[in-house]
Amino acid sequence: MTTQGHTLTSPRPRVRASLARALGSLLALGSLLACSTEQPSSAPKGAAASATATAAATAADEKVFDPNNPPPGWTTCHRNHCHHQDGRVASYQQVMAEMGATKMVGAAPMKAAPEAPPDVAAPPADAEKTASGLASKVLKAGTGAVKPGPTSRVTVHYSGWTTDGKSFDSSIPRGRPATFPLDRVIAGWTEGLQLMVVGEERRFWIPVDLAYKNQPGKPAGMLVFDVELIEVQN
Repeated sequence: MTTQGHTLTSPRPRVRASLARALGSLLALGSLLACSTEQPSSAPKGAAASATATAAATAADEKVFDPNNPPPGWTTCHRNHCHHQDGRVASYQQVMAEMGATKMVGAAPMKAAPEAPPDVAAPPADAEKTASGLASKVLKAGTGAVKPGPTSRVTVHYSGWTTDGKSFDSSIPRGRPATFPLDRVIAGWTEGLQLMVVGEERRFWIPVDLAYKNQPGKPAGMLVFDVELIEVQN
């Protein structure tokens, strides 16, 4: 409408424009607030995902040692030690250190002491005998060439029985071999182990004079031992 030659514009369009601008500002502010609210929560999610991925990668790259599947070069792993194709013998811990493993899997549970052999009462006809009366028989050929001397320090696995088949000592249930100097054991051991090479397993029938000589509190009579020679330090 017109008045006195002036054109007057209706105020309604101006109000609508002002409202539209105000609404636009509010929407923009809402978007900014939404961004600022979401940002902090998204960062930890990303960090957690990254940490999970790193852990998975670490787990995938971790080297493990399984005695049932010896690493390259090692032929057999049992009784807490492994045999190498070059004749070496090493403990599980030494093999793990060599291969850079940080974890062991598949290790056998602790075993019971072995049962007495069927020929425990007396040496068989094919047993070797020495002048002292010591009898022995090779159960498994060795992989090495070195033999212990009378004062060598040896590492062995062993089991011992009396002639009635009773077990009185064994390193097998303990899961680790024994180490000792040969001049600190019974005479039958000092003599007998000097016949062996590393990796060999042998059965000994040790007469009472080369054993404990019927000392009180010690196994009496002839004693039978199965011995595996693991290491020799001359």
